Amino acid sequence: MIRTLPNSKGYLTGFRLFILIFFLFLFAPLIVTMVLAFNDSMFPSLPWKGFTLDWFLGEGPDKIGIFHDKSNIRGIVTSFKVAISVSILSTIVGTMAAFLFEQEDFKFKGLLYFLMIAPLVIPGVILGISILLFTNSIGIFLEDNFGIYLKFLTPSFGLVVIGQFSFITTIVTMVISARLRKFDRTLEEAAYNLGANKFEVIWFITLKYLRPSIIGGAAIAFLMSFENFNTTLFLVGAKSTLPINLYQQVRDGSTPVINAISFILIISTSILAVANLYMGNKKEK
Repeated sequence: MIRTLPNSKGYLTGFRLFILIFFLFLFAPLIVTMVLAFNDSMFPSLPWKGFTLDWFLGEGPDKIGIFHDKSNIRGIVTSFKVAISVSILSTIVGTMAAFLFEQEDFKFKGLLYFLMIAPLVIPGVILGISILLFTNSIGIFLEDNFGIYLKFLTPSFGLVVIGQFSFITTIVTMVISARLRKFDRTLEEAAYNLGANKFEVIWFITLKYLRPSIIGGAAIAFLMSFENFNTTLFLVGAKSTLPINLYQQVRDGSTPVINAISFILIISTSILAVANLYMGNKKEK
């Protein structure tokens, strides 16, 4: 819709109705899930049986709340550990890759960029299977021929981190590169003229300018890692992440404790996203 051009009443009504239906479709399932977290029922669905906080605070034996559910708490802790590890690695490597792609004299930039983008177009299921088969083959070869056993080459915490890192780094790189392209190189030249060395220029000028995108990239990496399911499903070991744990509960039948977990995650990620947006806008100004 072009605001400067006159529009008919029917067109405006249809446009507003489309926007209403779109956001209703987008947010209605989340709202229903959050409301059912307080449903006094043994099933995570309608009908409404009354209000309760048992799915948050219940100690059992019939109703065990999320804060007393050891299995789900363990999954949340594992997901946090994986997400923090992936976000740190992805941010460091992504920042260095962004600097590399902005080098004009880098000959293999196109090829490397294509290889970096590849994990994004490959389905997560295929990526997870490929990493699993590749690392297992290496692990079996080392153990059979040299007697060396490397645990991180089998489904485990380390393999999950490697699997998620393989594609999340690409997104972090793209976020940081987008801001680096807008950087005024004359600021670096001015710093050199004032006697700064290369490390000081990068640390105090370039990285300071990139700070909003680095923080944003780290936040995106954390959220993508925390909620990842497709790739993680094939790489997880004995300690399941929260998405895998929730999938197993839904498959086998669960109580509204999964709604309580969803409520906490929706509120937490919303606060994190709003805070990140606010801080980014504040730094821009």
